[in-house]
Amino acid sequence: MHTLRMTPKSLSVRARRLATELKRRREAAGLTVEQAAAQLNWSYSKLIRFEGRRAIPKVGDVARILELYGVPGGDRDSLLQLAREAHQRGWWEDLGVFPGSYVGLEDSASLIRSWEPNLVAGLLQSEEYARAMIETGIPERGPEEVQRHVIARMARKTLLSRPGAPDFHAILGEAVLRQQVGGPKVQRDQLYALRSAAGRPNVTIQVLPYSAGASNGLEGGFVHLEFPDEIDPPISYMETLAGETYIESAEGNRKIRLAWDRVADAALSPEESVKLITDLAKE
Repeated sequence: MHTLRMTPKSLSVRARRLATELKRRREAAGLTVEQAAAQLNWSYSKLIRFEGRRAIPKVGDVARILELYGVPGGDRDSLLQLAREAHQRGWWEDLGVFPGSYVGLEDSASLIRSWEPNLVAGLLQSEEYARAMIETGIPERGPEEVQRHVIARMARKTLLSRPGAPDFHAILGEAVLRQQVGGPKVQRDQLYALRSAAGRPNVTIQVLPYSAGASNGLEGGFVHLEFPDEIDPPISYMETLAGETYIESAEGNRKIRLAWDRVADAALSPEESVKLITDLAKE
């Protein structure tokens, strides 16, 4: 499975779209990367970094590229605007909490599929559950830093209630419901928060029960993101102690989607899942 590990200054959806468009326009102009770079008086590596999503070109560089490729006025203006927006900072960047590009991708998605075998998905975490997880994740964090991370995570949750919110389909392993993160009260409140979230029209929650036995996805959780514009291909994301992994290839995302479908088929229905969550909360 082809993966791409991105740096903390990873590309936004707009920057990814710009890279895709620059490559498409070059090919439409009948130029190879070598030919285009030579005519721009650039190194081969400079242009390939722009097309390969490893760097964001300046607006002036995009203007030179579009002139060389003979892109007409209306399309040229749209792509230059896209180049300007590719450099815009998201609200999450000013918080200094979310290091990679995942939150930016999540913020632009129209459909989010999340599989979490061991913990509640971030978009569904209650404040105290999130606090317990953050305190455990890096014990040396002081109270002020912990609070900053909690506030950031709660701000991220507003994605599901804003106008034009994405559809969010979360599958949780049964262990998620039984692991007493933060103690019995915190876990009970988290279960009720899950039940409440499941009542949103754009949120679906399923539980993969212990009785399902061996199933796809038991190796670890992942998120599959889709975007409103067809030009933006799906992307999948996995987080481990070693860092973040982004899967951008069509074949890689096909395999992730297949694994997702198999987990969803093995999981309880949304109605059965809410009943299990409610029963465990009462216990």
